[in-house]
This record gives sequence, C-alpha cells and structure tokens, in this order.
Amino acid sequence: MTAKSLLTALLPLVSDLSRELPEGERYRRLLEAMRALLPCDAAALLRLDGEWLVPLAVDGLSTDTLGRRFKVSEHPRFEALLSSPGPTRFAADSTLPDPYDGLVDGLDDHLEVHDCMGCPLFIDERPWGLLTLDALDPERFEPIELDALQAFASLAAATVNAAERIERLANRVEDEHQRAEIYRQAGGQQNREMIGQSKTHKRLVEEINLVGGSDLTVLITGETGVGKELVAQAIHAASPRADKPIISLNCAALPETLVESELFGHVRGAFTGAMNDRRGKFELANGGTLFLDEVGELSLTVQAKLLRVLQSGQLQRLGSDKEHQVDVRLIAATNRDLAEEVRSGRYRADFYHRLSVYPLLVPALRDRGRDVLLLSGFFLEQNRSRMGLNSLRLNADAQAALLAYSWPGNVRELEHLIGRSALKALGNCKERPKILSLSAADLDLPHGSVEVSVEQPAAAAVAGVTGDLREATENYQRQLISACLERHQNNWASAARELGLDRANLGRMAKRLGMK
Repeated sequence: MTAKSLLTALLPLVSDLSRELPEGERYRRLLEAMRALLPCDAAALLRLDGEWLVPLAVDGLSTDTLGRRFKVSEHPRFEALLSSPGPTRFAADSTLPDPYDGLVDGLDDHLEVHDCMGCPLFIDERPWGLLTLDALDPERFEPIELDALQAFASLAAATVNAAERIERLANRVEDEHQRAEIYRQAGGQQNREMIGQSKTHKRLVEEINLVGGSDLTVLITGETGVGKELVAQAIHAASPRADKPIISLNCAALPETLVESELFGHVRGAFTGAMNDRRGKFELANGGTLFLDEVGELSLTVQAKLLRVLQSGQLQRLGSDKEHQVDVRLIAATNRDLAEEVRSGRYRADFYHRLSVYPLLVPALRDRGRDVLLLSGFFLEQNRSRMGLNSLRLNADAQAALLAYSWPGNVRELEHLIGRSALKALGNCKERPKILSLSAADLDLPHGSVEVSVEQPAAAAVAGVTGDLREATENYQRQLISACLERHQNNWASAARELGLDRANLGRMAKRLGMK
C-alpha cells in the first residue's frame, strides 16, 4: 500500500470532521473508506458499553448484526482485540471462535470467516470500542501492513470523537444535553435498550425524549407485546427524575382486594394478614416515577381514589387517617381503548382525562419494517449465549418469513419465536453444530396473519344475527374463544397469543362470559 493510496482514502474523512453529518452517515462513510483502503468482505464499528460491544455500523454483515449485543467475556477474539494497544491480525488457523461466523451478508453456504483483524479505538486515552475487518479468504490480509490499519484507527477515533462532540453541542443548544446523556446510559442496560432504525421507531424515540423532560402524566397505548413497559422506562430515564426510582405495578396481576394496599400501603391490622405497617407503591416511588401497567383493569372505586392522589399528592394508607404527601410522576399503559370504556360507563371520564395528558402510541411491529431483523439479531445473540453456541443465524428464507409475517403478538411474540425455534433446531441436530442456521421451516410461521383468521368467522357469525347487541357480542366472543382453545388443545396461553390478548385478560374475559 502506497502513501498516496492511504492519503486518498483518508482525505475525505478528514474533510468530514468539520461537517455536520448524521451519526449513522458519518460511520457509514468511515466503513466505506476503510473497505476501499483495506479490502475485506465485512467491516464493523462497535462501541464498548460496559461489558458489551454494541454495533454502531456494519458493512458486509447481515442486518440483524446491528441488533446484536456481544458480551466481551463470551467472545475471546473481541477480548484479545480490546486488550491490545494496537492492531491485531489473527492467524488463519486460529481456534478462537469468530463472532461473525454465519453473519457475512448474502451467504447461506460458505459461512465461516477465515481471516480476521481489528484494532481498538481510544478516546481521551480510554478504550472506546473496536474496528473489525473480516474476510472469507484466509490469506486476504497478508499484504496489508498493520501500520495502515493503525493510521486508519486513529482517524476513526477522531471521527467518533467529532460525532460525539457535535451531538453534545447540539443537545446543549436545545437544553437537552442532560436528558440525552441519561437516555444513552439507559440504552446501555440490556433490559432497557430500545432497538430500531425505522422512521416510526425514531418518531417514538423523539416523542419519548420530548415528553421525558416534562412532568406530564403519560398514557402509553398499543397492542399487546409492543414493549409499553420498555417505553415507560425510557421516559423515566430521559427525565430529571432518572436518579430516583421507577416503581412498576401490573394492575391486572393482583386481585381487586389487594390493589389499594399495593398502591397506598396499609397499617398493621388494616385487614386479615396485615401484620405490619407497609408502604405502598406511591410512597416507594416518591420523587421518582410510578408505572401502572394494564391500567384499564382498575375498578371504578380504585380510579376515584387514584384521582384524589394525582390531584392533591396526598394519600392515606389502608386503616389509617394519617395523610402522606408524595411527589410522583405517573406513567400508565393499556392495550384497551379507554375512550370507548368511558363511553360505555366502565371507566371514569375524569380519571381518563387525568391519565391521558400526553397520549403516546407505541407502533406495532408490523409497522416497523426491517426493525424485525434488528430485533431478531438481539434475540439471536441472547439465545446463542444462553445455549453455548458459537454462532446462531438466520437463513435468507427465514429473514424473508420474518419480514412477511404480521406479528399479532409483536416484539414479545418475536422473542419467544426465536428462543423456541433455536431450541427446536438444536434438538434436531445429530451433532452439536459450530454454526446453527435457522430456516423458515424452523420458524414455522403461519402463512396468513392471525387477524385474517379471526375476521373470517366474524363475517359468518354476524350474518342473520338479531336481538340484543350485548348478548350477540358476548355469544360471539364465547364462540371465538372456544374455537381458539380447541385449536390449541385448551392451552390458554397459546390461545391468548392468537387472540392478541394477555393471558390474564383472556382469563378475566372468559370468567365474565361464564366460561371459567
């Protein structure tokens, strides 16, 4: 490699340092220039986030790679790269498993990477992440001088540093710096990260950051399984209350007799079994955020008492006349149409309007396009680690099947599908494979969406029906649930997934209809 070719590749990047570019575009140009300078089949930029490596940009790797989170301790090649002060090239016959085996884009047969090199990136003398290059040809990197990679890595670190500085300046101008930092920190936690690149997902994140900085009560709506609790956690993390607790309560998981005690607390002797004084969720969340999931399940009585607390900030523990003052930001979630519940008299109008100061709709997975592949990558990496595999990937037909499916159960359904399919596919292998590839057959997705199968009998059921609307509706609901249970051999959890309901909601509906 000549000094001229190196300079030709680096000059555009130097020019980009002074330009205001979107972070994704800046990193895309970085990898594009690196592949022009150092020919390879795949390249990646990964940020070190605690004990995890998070892909920020990939070139030549499958889309789902961006959704994966690599635990450094489980990937010895990444460990070796991070522990080195400079570039490292692994021997072609190295026995260390390669994290990218099976992930090179467009391949279903030739799956293993044979030549691998990488370099750590340092910012302010601290490890920031990695640049990695991979090739299917075991001798591809032999003519490459490691000094060239080191020169490129230095410029890459400057690019990353510039991107982060520009972002910080923009946030400061908009008085958003503190919230953005908090949100980024929250994004590093495995159970709180929101993964996606679709326009609908980005709009949701923008709304989260907008409302997060306020103290408005938020009502999160959306279908079952879309991640409403994840959104609540992100709103809290983007708020000035982020250093205080977020306390969650699933309103549908408790008998009505215990909901008040859970929310407001109780004193000793307030009811049978109340052996000691106990603080409720409101007091535990004082100064922070209270998240009420499935808030549509609250009784009218509890709604009235909650409304008083939300208006005055004062509550009484069960069995006590003493007032307790609390400062709590409320976030609620439901998959019900609460406006319709108000019209039907099953929900208090004043409580509904107090909850829905800022309504926030979480999009369904079918409306998020290729985000399904990023999320699949996240769940694939989780299961790869859990199952002790070197690589867990999707074939092209599996990716196509995921994109074509309508996802009535949304992200939760996808998570369960990946885990179930990986386990079944491994069980079908006579010998433990080095790379486990999931095909469309392994996923075993229905050819049509659940919504179509539910609507078709609806048309037949409505024809010729006369009489009381409520009675006819309840009769149809009984028929639909019974038919669904029969298809699933009386498995209530499976039936609930097909009907797009939570298991607890289906149980309550069946009880109301006299079926349980």
